[in-house]
Amino acid sequence: MTDIAIQSPQMDTFLTRERIIKWAPLLVLAVLMLLFPFFEWLEDVREGKDHIYLIDSRFFSIRNAARIFVAASPALMVAVGVTFIIIMGSIDLSMEGTISVCAVIFAFAFLAWGGTVASFAIFAIPLAMLVGAVMGFINGLIHVRLKIPSFMASLAMGFVGTGFALLLTGGDRIRVEDELFRALLTERWFNFPIMCYVALAFLVIAWFIQSRTTLGRNFYAVGGGEELAHASGLNVERVRILGFTLAGIFFAVGALLAVGRIGIAETATGNNFMFISITAVVVGGTALWGGIGGVWNTLVGVLVVNVINNGMVVIGLPGYIQDGVLGLLVIIAVVLSTDRKSVSFVK
Repeated sequence: MTDIAIQSPQMDTFLTRERIIKWAPLLVLAVLMLLFPFFEWLEDVREGKDHIYLIDSRFFSIRNAARIFVAASPALMVAVGVTFIIIMGSIDLSMEGTISVCAVIFAFAFLAWGGTVASFAIFAIPLAMLVGAVMGFINGLIHVRLKIPSFMASLAMGFVGTGFALLLTGGDRIRVEDELFRALLTERWFNFPIMCYVALAFLVIAWFIQSRTTLGRNFYAVGGGEELAHASGLNVERVRILGFTLAGIFFAVGALLAVGRIGIAETATGNNFMFISITAVVVGGTALWGGIGGVWNTLVGVLVVNVINNGMVVIGLPGYIQDGVLGLLVIIAVVLSTDRKSVSFVK
């Protein structure tokens, strides 16, 4: 009598590669949120302090949670803009220059038109978003019409933006001290600053565009297969230009929140957003070759990045270790999301 191995089809279908990729970012976030308080507890035990794991954790305090969300809000807006581009299978590296230009023009207009939200200066906010849209439109136009790879066209636009911001400011800082505008940071609802709710509102808008509009569905169509999208009658060039324009608007929102957070607009306002935003998108599970992922994935990715940064500060690790851990996470995320059976060579 031969033994017959019975294999459960439910188990085969449960742990699929797609399901692992889908839930891995949330699992990483959950592990991190338990790991950092554990390290904090170990340190306190070593120093002879009374510390109940999780309950007494500084990491799990409301103040620290607010700190994480404040740091994450501008980065989330920038990462959401990048998400639309990556879903299309392209890449946008212009965010640092775009953010700097939007921040500087906003600050100049805000001060020139009254210096307070209660005056005509409030129109500096839509002006900054318009500037972001124009820069994104030019970015997309250069990429599509001149047939330049998106990473190169956007990188060049980022340099142009940074240089233009430096030309406008002459290297000076522009202070925005209006109490009403700074209320984005100083005014709190349920222990969290207003800017967190603003970021959440724009995240919902981004989700609506992604899931409930023709443009959002077209982003996925282009990312899923440009030739097939062409064959189905879709104007791919128009979709790409609109995608870069939309990304520019979200970069501008990120710039406004960044200025609201520190009260200063300068050429360096956009610094470090490139690494943080692209890392967050990739770690969140949006595939670099397009067609997979979305803004909720990006939210998880942004939280992972900021929890790592914050947690390592809480337990006293230096900044270079933070960057190393984030770089390692990017590699792991790309490896998990790459079907190497279908990719013979990676350019």
